[in-house]
Amino acid sequence: MLTYVLTDLDGTLLRSDATLSDFSRSLLTRALEDGHVISYATARSYTSSMNVVSSVPWRYPVVLYNGALLYDPVNRSVVDGHFLSESAALEIIELGRAHGVAPLWFALDAEDREIVLHESMTRTGDRQFLASRPGDPRFREQPSLTPLPGMRTLMLTYIGYERELEPLRRAAAEKFGTHVHMNMMPDRYIQDHYFLEFSDAQANKREGLKLWARLVGACPEQVVVYGDNLNDTGLFEAAGRKVAVANAHPVLLGQADRVAASNDEDGVACDLERELFRGRSLSE
Repeated sequence: MLTYVLTDLDGTLLRSDATLSDFSRSLLTRALEDGHVISYATARSYTSSMNVVSSVPWRYPVVLYNGALLYDPVNRSVVDGHFLSESAALEIIELGRAHGVAPLWFALDAEDREIVLHESMTRTGDRQFLASRPGDPRFREQPSLTPLPGMRTLMLTYIGYERELEPLRRAAAEKFGTHVHMNMMPDRYIQDHYFLEFSDAQANKREGLKLWARLVGACPEQVVVYGDNLNDTGLFEAAGRKVAVANAHPVLLGQADRVAASNDEDGVACDLERELFRGRSLSE
């Protein structure tokens, strides 16, 4: 029977060191070769996600930027997306300035290439984020953040301590309400830092899953999802079956239909092996 699967990456499919195990790679490859429809939904960009999971022969659209963009990994092309208006992006940037912080501006340029605009990086979190992506051609420094002709905004991301970002989050919530999607959660890889992300109101994993399901010919209720953090709640709201890894946030554990082993124990791959191959090992 054909199975539709959408999994989160960081903290779910990936181990805590942001790598994909050989077992997970082999299991996903076998499942795709057997005809199952499997892909991922992540806060990462295409470039960043493929840096860690390119060993899997993905053949179905991937959901990027927490649902802002659907991308075809075979033809390397944009399929669909929900883009934040330029006026809203500029208003958020000005609100950030009033709170002493500037974002990373994730966007597509006029030729649909991923770009990241930023001002001079002097803050610890920003510098660590950039250092983790050495030589990344997407990053372009500007004296003052200014949109490029023809570009489309995917996400504005602020990186900082919770005490720095929480006042901005509250001010933005009061100003924009539900007209802008906001997500704030601890960063996995920068100690004591948080990400505060702004995107179009429809740019979330719930709407991303619905769009993905339509593209692959499924109903959302047919999709099995795997997640671990609060930005995965949209997946759990829309999918037919919800699986949390053991290391998941308590909110997701409470919403899950079942709990798999942790990300460091290949929870997603082990659960899929049991579901798709009825316990048969990869060598069979």
